Amino acid sequence: MQLTAVGLNHQTAPLSIREKLAFTAANLPEAVHNLAQSHAAKEAVILSTCNRTELYCVGETESIIEWLAQYHELPINEILPYLYTLNSNETVRHAFRVACGLDSMVLGEPQILGQIKEAVRIAQEQQSLSSHLNALFQKTFAVAKEVRTDTAVGENSVSMASAAVKMAEQIFPNIADLNVLFIGAGEMIELVATYFAAKNPKLITVANRTLPRAQELCDKLSVNAEPCLLGNLPGILHEYDVIVSSTASQLPLVGKGMVERALKKRHNIPVFLLDLAVPRDIEAEVGELGDAYLYTVDDMIEIVQSGKEARQKAASAAETMVEEKVAEFIEWQKSRQSVPLIRALRDEGEKARRAVLENAMKQLSKGTPPEEVLERLSIQLTNKLLHSPTRTLNKAGSGDNHLVEAVTQIYHLKDPS
Repeated sequence: MQLTAVGLNHQTAPLSIREKLAFTAANLPEAVHNLAQSHAAKEAVILSTCNRTELYCVGETESIIEWLAQYHELPINEILPYLYTLNSNETVRHAFRVACGLDSMVLGEPQILGQIKEAVRIAQEQQSLSSHLNALFQKTFAVAKEVRTDTAVGENSVSMASAAVKMAEQIFPNIADLNVLFIGAGEMIELVATYFAAKNPKLITVANRTLPRAQELCDKLSVNAEPCLLGNLPGILHEYDVIVSSTASQLPLVGKGMVERALKKRHNIPVFLLDLAVPRDIEAEVGELGDAYLYTVDDMIEIVQSGKEARQKAASAAETMVEEKVAEFIEWQKSRQSVPLIRALRDEGEKARRAVLENAMKQLSKGTPPEEVLERLSIQLTNKLLHSPTRTLNKAGSGDNHLVEAVTQIYHLKDPS
């Protein structure tokens, strides 16, 4: 088994495919535990965001793809066209680039690093992380920190959260006149809500599965904000001009019929809906309604790409740093691979030392002169240490130049020719 990665992202798969292969926060721990306990992988970390699903493993690529398809109950042929598979060195490079924000929809965005750290934390809790992946991700975090400190790749970036406000302002120029509804109270909603709160809307409501979590977010916003439960949505939806949703629900929370009824009560006043969830919280058919302006994460690409040219120069420097760090890590990996061999070699040397020393002590106890004992000890130790390489060379054919060169280098010998 080798270090490998299998995944798909916003560049290789549309939202309709990404949502089928996403892992929710609720089922991620069970999924990574299942993967690590399967025949497919010995170690596993699963990263699942609105823009990507990636499985970092020590395992066999084909088996990991089979596991992914089976877990989501999908035919392999349906998902294969959208997947990328990476070998050991490519996996290292990819992990570094993702953590640095070089593979993100928003070049240099910092949120992905926190998402990777959370994925690793879950893997540690599920005991699906061991020496190989632990080494990879500890180095990944160090590289990300260094790249973000020493380059400007993350400067002037337009975040998904700030882009949400820009999109709403295309329909409603003055956010201060609006009622804004947030569905969910997770990290993404908190980020978006913070940007909207800065515009001082008339009212912010946070609808969540549990009221205390919704109240906690309302308290952080320092504006006119109130909590409510998800079950209240059908009765209050018509009151809001902006609706932003991002939950871990496996099924849509806002359907076409619910929005249609809300629009009738609004008397043709438009509503802006932004669905940041994967899988989607808002039925795609809502976009067919005349006064409903529905957007998803894939619709945000044009806005979040603004300022990209200014960051490309910094990204070039970041890419150079990443390549250097990849080379360092690969060399370190190679050196670690020889550790067991070095340990075994030293163990053999220690056995030889003890054997001749024990024999020497016996000779001394019998009254043999020390000079004679030392002479015998040196001869015996030399013979024991050189016995194996000498026998191997004698058995080697005349054309085995690699073996001859290795022994010559190890013992610093002159050209044997």
